[in-house]
Amino acid sequence: MNKIFSLYVYLKYGKLPVDVRYYYRDTYYCKLVQLKYFIKDYITKPIYKRTSFSGEFAPELQFALPFAYWHYKNGTLLSTEASTYTNELYFFSPKHSETFKTRSNEGNYNFEMPRILYSQDYDMRKWLPVPLKEHYRNEIYVYGKPILIIANRYNMEWDGPPISFYSIEILEAIISKLKTTYTIIYNRPRPQNITMDNSDIYDMDEYQWLEKNHPEVILMEDLYKENKAGANNFNHLQLMVYANADKFISIHGGTATLASYFGGVNLILSRKGPEHHFGCYHKLYPKFSGAKILHAKTDGMVMEFINTHF
Repeated sequence: MNKIFSLYVYLKYGKLPVDVRYYYRDTYYCKLVQLKYFIKDYITKPIYKRTSFSGEFAPELQFALPFAYWHYKNGTLLSTEASTYTNELYFFSPKHSETFKTRSNEGNYNFEMPRILYSQDYDMRKWLPVPLKEHYRNEIYVYGKPILIIANRYNMEWDGPPISFYSIEILEAIISKLKTTYTIIYNRPRPQNITMDNSDIYDMDEYQWLEKNHPEVILMEDLYKENKAGANNFNHLQLMVYANADKFISIHGGTATLASYFGGVNLILSRKGPEHHFGCYHKLYPKFSGAKILHAKTDGMVMEFINTHF
């Protein structure tokens, strides 16, 4: 069947780069797989669906989690299965298992989901955004000024060095401009706090720089050490802090996807990636919570958006 879809995609989209064409094929295959559940999902509706996802954080938030939530609201969800530190994401699940100790690229290609990774079609079925903000909003992480989350990352990308990240130079420009208006919380999770995938995390030595030059900036990892709210894990803490914020500055991937679940404004730096071709930041990301998504491709664009939206 994949060969048939591949031929169809080649004939219809043959002028597109080969590295994006197979996402078109995968979308068609996912739709075909879902047909076998039509009677169960829409007519008889037994409690039967067991969802399982072992892929990366971004596609889990983009597709696996909303798929499970759709089944929950549909009355057909039996259980969910995912990686460690995901229990709080699946708070609605009748039975959730943290089965997978690491995330894998192979796990992204779970054709039991209505869509995987990137798609030419974001007119979503069997997909509902999970109300994380409503569920985790609290009176603990409240400050005198509105919260601004800077969610950074400095990881291997496409088996090479980091491409999209906020350097110390751009952090200096952002923080200097916004620290009088916002309570800034800086978040770049360390390996020990998250479930690792196939991307190495590097150190950009910004923590000492922040302590010396901007001691008023709150570190998410310090909030976790203090743990006033009794968070079960770092992901749980992120959910509680993010739920009280309306302004986010993030990086493409799971960092930006998570921030898009909490409404307000999310400024995403993404210099390259399939998201650009598929228009994910305009077609998909606003669906998570109705957030206003600003996509910057350069540091200059980041500062332009900050001047107009922050």
